[in-house]
Amino acid sequence: MPKRQRVMRMSVEQPLWRALAGYRVLTMLYAVGLFTTGYGRFPRPWVAIAYYCVLSVWTLATLPKVANAASCTKRFLAADLALALTGILLTPVADTQARIADGGPTLPSIWTAGSVLAFAVKGGWRWAAFASTAVALANLVERGAPARDTVHNVILVWVASIAIGYVVEVARASERTLARALEIEAATRERERLARDIHDGVLQVLAMVQRRGAVIGGEAAELGRLAGEQEVALRTLVSGGLVPLPGASRDMSGDTAGGAVVRTVDEDTDDAADGPVDLRALLAPYAGARISLAEPGAPVLLRPAAAHEVAAAVGAALDNVRRHAGEDARAWILVEDEPESVIVTVRDDGPGIPEGRLAQAEGEGRLGVALSIRGRLRDIGGTAELISVPGQGTEVELNVPKNTNTTNDSENTKSAKGAPWTRGKAESR
Repeated sequence: MPKRQRVMRMSVEQPLWRALAGYRVLTMLYAVGLFTTGYGRFPRPWVAIAYYCVLSVWTLATLPKVANAASCTKRFLAADLALALTGILLTPVADTQARIADGGPTLPSIWTAGSVLAFAVKGGWRWAAFASTAVALANLVERGAPARDTVHNVILVWVASIAIGYVVEVARASERTLARALEIEAATRERERLARDIHDGVLQVLAMVQRRGAVIGGEAAELGRLAGEQEVALRTLVSGGLVPLPGASRDMSGDTAGGAVVRTVDEDTDDAADGPVDLRALLAPYAGARISLAEPGAPVLLRPAAAHEVAAAVGAALDNVRRHAGEDARAWILVEDEPESVIVTVRDDGPGIPEGRLAQAEGEGRLGVALSIRGRLRDIGGTAELISVPGQGTEVELNVPKNTNTTNDSENTKSAKGAPWTRGKAESR
């Protein structure tokens, strides 16, 4: 069925940028309000007024610059820090030395911390240490002597900015790890999907060509031999390891990525356009002279994606019956519509599966059960259970929850004896 991809962006540092933008506006208003309340005590208030006009325009005009890491350039950070340092050094010009000695605030006041925090969020703790050191030196020059309250404020800004910068670096490292894990998960699921399609089509055709060529002989035997070689090579490829993804290592702290984790999600477009599908209609074509279908009298409704995957898994189970139990083997399909789930059971009267054979087949690249059956059910949030006893046939039970889009990675096995539909020994594929 047609699928489309949806990209989800997640970033733990993005809230920091939003908080920083709000902090800059609030502290700008605070600095202006602080000056307004003490306006009469400034000997040269026009210096402060000119500075606050520049500060207000700059703060509001540069809000887009602190929206994300990509917008916050080095040139902006340098200009922003220069404005903060200028305000600190202009304080003795606008204010009296007595107020400064008594611990009066600088012109930018706590707005300066926002400039330092921008360095921390953008570049980590090293950038924060550089900016906070520059602010510390400017405060010491403005005060003229390392007074107790000045040293206290300097150390507070220094420690806070470095700590935030370190937290941002750790967050970015975690994002890179999460991004790689999501890419590996996406690659694994895509590989399994392709492997199911290959198993259900190409591999079976190659195996059939090999068998028919050996029976016909002559040139057909040579074609059969080549088909067999290609089947082995393709099975090896399908059962191999993950292929490294291009561009898997993203620099999450770069200007273009913005610390974002990108996850691509496959969505079935049919689910949104169509209503539930009657599973009985998809399973009816499998019924025949040697395959019996038992189903409820009422429609068995499932999401389109789930219904088609269940039908494909049933087809894969029946293919295994024909290949391993023989053309004369009989099979039964039972559909049960439970309140919370739909259960489809496929049983045959073949010789069963010897113990350990499934693990051996998977090691040889024969992934029909692991991918075409279990993989399909796992992707739609269901489970597939295999029950087999040598000499007593094989039973595959597919359990699909209703109205769920979650993926259940658990693969359960069970064993029971006695009843025709629940007998034998569970064997993991």
